Amino acid sequence: MGQGPEEQLLDRAAVAVTIGQMAALLRALRRRHARHRRDRELTYRQIASRTGWSTTAVAEYFTGHTLAPTDRLDALVRLLGATSAEQGALATARDRIDEHRRNSRPAAPVTARPVLRQLPPPPRHFSDRAEELARLDRLVDDAKAAGVVAIAAIDGAAGVGKTTLAAHWAHRTADLYPDGQLYVDLRGFDPSGRTVTATHALRSFLSALGVPDSQVPASEDAAAALYRGVLTGRRVSILLDNAYDSAHVRPLLPATATCTVVVTSRNRLTGLVALDGAHPITLGPLPHAAAHIVFATRIGDGRAEAEPAATATIVGLCAGLPLALGVAAARAATNPHTPLQALAAELSAARLDALTGDDTRSDTRAVFSWSYHALTAAAARLFRLLGLHPGTPISVAAAASLATVSVTEAGAALAELVQGNLLSRNGADRYVIHDLFHWYAAELVRDTEPDDAREAATCRLLHHYLHTAHAAAYPAEPALQVLPQGVVAGDPGDDASAWFAAEHTALLRAVDLAVAHGQDAITLHLAEKLGNYLDRRGHWNDLASIQQAALTAARRLGEPLKEAGAHRHLARAYLRLGDNGQARTHLGAALELAQRHGDRHAEGRTWLSLALLSEREGRLDAARDHAGHALGICVEMEDRPGQARALNAVGWYQALLGEYADALAHCERAVTLAAEVDDPICQASAWHSLGYSHHRLGDYHQALTCYHQALGRFRQAGDDHLAGLILTDLGDAHSCLGDTAAADGAWREALALLDNVRHPDAEKVRARLAH
Repeated sequence: MGQGPEEQLLDRAAVAVTIGQMAALLRALRRRHARHRRDRELTYRQIASRTGWSTTAVAEYFTGHTLAPTDRLDALVRLLGATSAEQGALATARDRIDEHRRNSRPAAPVTARPVLRQLPPPPRHFSDRAEELARLDRLVDDAKAAGVVAIAAIDGAAGVGKTTLAAHWAHRTADLYPDGQLYVDLRGFDPSGRTVTATHALRSFLSALGVPDSQVPASEDAAAALYRGVLTGRRVSILLDNAYDSAHVRPLLPATATCTVVVTSRNRLTGLVALDGAHPITLGPLPHAAAHIVFATRIGDGRAEAEPAATATIVGLCAGLPLALGVAAARAATNPHTPLQALAAELSAARLDALTGDDTRSDTRAVFSWSYHALTAAAARLFRLLGLHPGTPISVAAAASLATVSVTEAGAALAELVQGNLLSRNGADRYVIHDLFHWYAAELVRDTEPDDAREAATCRLLHHYLHTAHAAAYPAEPALQVLPQGVVAGDPGDDASAWFAAEHTALLRAVDLAVAHGQDAITLHLAEKLGNYLDRRGHWNDLASIQQAALTAARRLGEPLKEAGAHRHLARAYLRLGDNGQARTHLGAALELAQRHGDRHAEGRTWLSLALLSEREGRLDAARDHAGHALGICVEMEDRPGQARALNAVGWYQALLGEYADALAHCERAVTLAAEVDDPICQASAWHSLGYSHHRLGDYHQALTCYHQALGRFRQAGDDHLAGLILTDLGDAHSCLGDTAAADGAWREALALLDNVRHPDAEKVRARLAH
């Protein structure tokens, strides 16, 4: 060994008898470790992250405030590169220090401070939550630096693992609090109503702290003052579990910065944050990977690996809720010969019935009920009615329609549900319900609301989506008929595409809900409002699904022209999906219905669709002729919007056939007419057709001008599919001009959009970029 002081560890360890000397040895070892690596010394935070201890604990060891436990010292010196001989010498020194402290400590008088060990046993199964543990560690570090009490307020839904997290952290940091830990279950949501009051908790804590019962004041304020005084100077961690609200725990807060408090509650303790400086931590469900680990660990990894599909189903149905995972794992463990597939099937069918333990604390439904019964009547009713909702994010207006209340009243009830962690916020105006809570709400509404009340609420919800979707799809048109009583129409705002995207899943499930309740007229109308959005965003399978529902509804209603429209929209979906056979079948049916019932408008639109089908089949002459036939019908019917679309279609097919002069003439007329009838999509398509014609004529600069006109309009309409195709042509034009950088930029953007909608032309763009 060298001659530097940090190199004399063996000799110095042989004489170390104080915590300060041990800390000096650790600091020397840390310096030598850095010099050998030719790097800076590991920071306390780096050491903490590599060991899983808190930063505060590491700092206490290196500054001589706390003697590291034996297992931690062994791990620490190995991390810092101690040799085997040094590890043994340091362990011996640590034991010698411990023995010296015991022998030199005077005999404790009867009134000596008791060491408190009130924490419940450490949780056996704990996974993930690394971010929350780190936040708790930082809170203690920051509070210590500021000289204030560290207070953490952990909130979350019933069964999400708040107590488990708090207890795990408290045990993990126990050595930082040599005077011990206080714990009380305040039973804030106990169904029996036997809540532990602050007064009762204070008497219990003071007794544990050595204060005779006869000296505890009767007044809560006086008892709290005595409690704060007794804790002065003591290093104690305090876990206040299952608090109802901020007032429930405020008398139990210490006044000395040497103490740390962790509070758990199903409610968000905003008062504690605002007035007492608590640090809020909202606990959500476990991520799927962590939930899988929890379940697999409890039943045995081998059993989970033997049935991976069933394991995935069970974990998915438990939706990241530790309580549900624990109950499901217990059922599997107590039935070791039952295949997991059977448990998965039971859970899928029986839902909450399959997540019932042998006492109320392991009965998922019972645990949920404690939060539900703590709600006001208005919030409880809205929570029940959410069982009728598809389970997607819900807006305030949709909630108001469900409950037949004003938007203000709905907002207040939703805020209460968020406060109680029965819902969570999703953006500025939407709320999400956890899957298991949704099951529970569905049970409640089924068992407590009459059939006619449930049906009426469902109809109000469907009308909310219908009227709001109409306003988003056709902002320039008048609203639908007068809103049914109790229905609140939402405001889609100026960006209809953003509204449709936010409500995408809810709208699709609303169609399913309308089908399930036999609301055929609403099914038809919703399918119509959704059609353009789904097409422009490339959701063609969804488009096919809802149009199939619309077709069935139209037939049941005896509406042949609505049936023709559904056939035509189905054909559009199949054309996008590349299924030309299905497209031809539906277009044939649409044309026959339109002609049989004399609807020339529908016939003209169908001929345009037939033209597109012919283009996809490579029959360009037929495509041009079909588009011309559609143009003739639109002129006959004085259908100016139809004329604009048909003019562009004729011009486009002429351009594909190399008839560029005729194509330019038709498409220029289309641009003008589309502007007059305010059809930006038709305008964009016609500008693209013009750009294509100029491109093929070798006028690349004019082509770029036209392409940009088209691109801006498609982007404004939120049509990713057509914007991607325009960008492809834009890149081609730049390439023809020799501007490789601009071409690559346009193609890369095109590829991203086309990949996003899974368009087959993406491969052609990828090939362009590869050359």
